Amino acid sequence: MYASCERTWLFSLPGWAGRTPGRDAVAEPRRPPGGGGAGGEGLGRSRGGFTTKVHLSADGRCRPLSLVVTAGQRADCTQFEPVLEKVRVPRTGPRRPRNKPDSVACDKAYSNGPCRSYLRRRGIQHAIPEKTDSQAARLRRGSRGGRPPGFDKERYKKRNTVERANNKLKHARAVATRYDKRDYVYLGTVTAAVLAIWLGT
Repeated sequence: MYASCERTWLFSLPGWAGRTPGRDAVAEPRRPPGGGGAGGEGLGRSRGGFTTKVHLSADGRCRPLSLVVTAGQRADCTQFEPVLEKVRVPRTGPRRPRNKPDSVACDKAYSNGPCRSYLRRRGIQHAIPEKTDSQAARLRRGSRGGRPPGFDKERYKKRNTVERANNKLKHARAVATRYDKRDYVYLGTVTAAVLAIWLGT
């Protein structure tokens, strides 16, 4: 099994951030579980405006394996472990589903110590390019900087599968332009789009 990690930028309408006028407190609680406000609904401010991020992993056939919805300003690397922890691939027979990919390819957003340590701890091979500033800092330290992290160019070429999975998800208009106010409703919308991708392959 091969997995690749990425994030998708999605734009939403600013009008969905606040409370809907005319609704009472019973139908629409002031602070929903998980933080409340726009941040608790997977909505946030970033350089792209008022956005939502879908962090996902995909297999070698461009099919999403797991996903997490967060606010747009949330850093990609913070959702690396939650995305990989949600991977479940059923096996034939009564065996438990597989939850560990053979290898992972990610972009430079995931090039940090915690992500690499997590993959090393789980015994997952990876292809993550080293950031330029990290490389410069390592070279400045000389022999104390340690060895450069391993990088397989051929494995990294497969990262395009997650980009193509993102494009397939964005074909669903409800996913590309979030009109759902609640995060759990939007998560259901994205999940339905994922199911359509799996049924079509």
